[in-house]
Amino acid sequence: MEDPEIPALSIVDLGIVRFAEERADGVLGIGISPTYTGCPATEHIESKVRESLEAAGLTPFALTRVLRPAWSSDWITAEGRRKLAEYGIVPPAPAASAGQRTAPIACPRCGSVNTECTSEFGSTPCKSLHRCRDCLEPFESFKCL
Repeated sequence: MEDPEIPALSIVDLGIVRFAEERADGVLGIGISPTYTGCPATEHIESKVRESLEAAGLTPFALTRVLRPAWSSDWITAEGRRKLAEYGIVPPAPAASAGQRTAPIACPRCGSVNTECTSEFGSTPCKSLHRCRDCLEPFESFKCL
């Protein structure tokens, strides 16, 4: 299932699906973590997962919202990071180096590092807005959480 806010990625690519396992009682257990507590897409994603499981005949199932540990941008798969870049969104740095990021973010369109952050908040709270000073194109960067 694609992410409703970034349709180039699946919820698996984003690391939102925490587990999918058959329990001892025969119920399919699915765990989902929102990227942010209070993310407006969480209920929509859960609804779409329920619809998809029912349409595939994968019943009975139990969908669980997993809040601990909190979702981390480190859970984005390598494929998800590649898809973000192709989509024009700069993938996040590893969480361990987030506070140490000193290198400028490279423009996903021309590759220039002559960029600036124009807003800490982009189209969603998990992205920030940037502008390339060379090609003058705006772009988003996925925040490291």
